[in-house]
Amino acid sequence: MKTKPETVELISEIEKNIEKTGSNFWKRVLKELKKTKQASREININRINRYTKKNEIIIVPGKILGNGELNHEITLTYFDISDSAKNKLKKAKIVGLKELLNKNPKGKGVKIIG
Repeated sequence: MKTKPETVELISEIEKNIEKTGSNFWKRVLKELKKTKQASREININRINRYTKKNEIIIVPGKILGNGELNHEITLTYFDISDSAKNKLKKAKIVGLKELLNKNPKGKGVKIIG
């Protein structure tokens, strides 16, 4: 069970959004967000680079690790990130999960990588 107040609040907001929109996309994100830290995914930057195109909107439902480089611009949301990955993601526009939820309540055009 998640205990950080901001995570509990985010889960509640996503659940309210799902009730309003019925979004299967946000149902998938919610399922990932409720996982324990040990069960969450880890993904390197090189994989994000390989499976994305310029200007895509991406959610990484887990932790981003710093192996590799990103050579095109994307909009990126993640649950956690290593310090080395943070320093390498200069071409990515980083948005918070709550911000993405508010801007895109149905999750249209957002890709999950992980």
